[in-house]
Amino acid sequence: MSIDGIVLAAGLSSRMEKYKMSLKIGDKTVIERCIESMYDLCSNIIVVGGYNYSAIAELLRPYEKVKLIFNENYMEGMFSSVKAALTQVKNEKFFLIPGDYPVIKKDTYKQMLKAEGNIIIPICMRKKGHPILCNSNLIHKIINDLNYKSLRDFINDNSFTSVEVHDEGILMDLDTIEDYEKILEYYKRVNNL
Repeated sequence: MSIDGIVLAAGLSSRMEKYKMSLKIGDKTVIERCIESMYDLCSNIIVVGGYNYSAIAELLRPYEKVKLIFNENYMEGMFSSVKAALTQVKNEKFFLIPGDYPVIKKDTYKQMLKAEGNIIIPICMRKKGHPILCNSNLIHKIINDLNYKSLRDFINDNSFTSVEVHDEGILMDLDTIEDYEKILEYYKRVNNL
């Protein structure tokens, strides 16, 4: 089975003092960790950039499978980046993740691929997390149905399969300096991503 990956990285990092995609966790940046956790499982990885596009382009240069696209509508929010990426999906399934989830274990992706359903969502400590795994047959509906203002709207309106994982990283996004400190602490503790 061929899988695409989508990483949403167009946001402003407005609650951070620095551009969060370039922050370091160990010897890698946030965006590199996000990509590398799915890299071996995906045929292609589509990264959607917007704000600070040239900085992210430089970070992604070493990754052969990565295609960086520019979302000219990134100021409209994350769903505009989702739609931009979906037009680039070529394979039967795709992972979708915001670029600020840098400590997800590779095994989580593998576990999700074993599950059946059109939408697969990982669960940890009874909470839904990221990434999301979707069948590509949903793309037309996600892009064209005007009832959906966000991916959350779409997921809540459709059935999904949940997969219990032992990975707190699915719940750990990076919006503030405090989040960054928690992620660094978690990385030191787990350090087998």
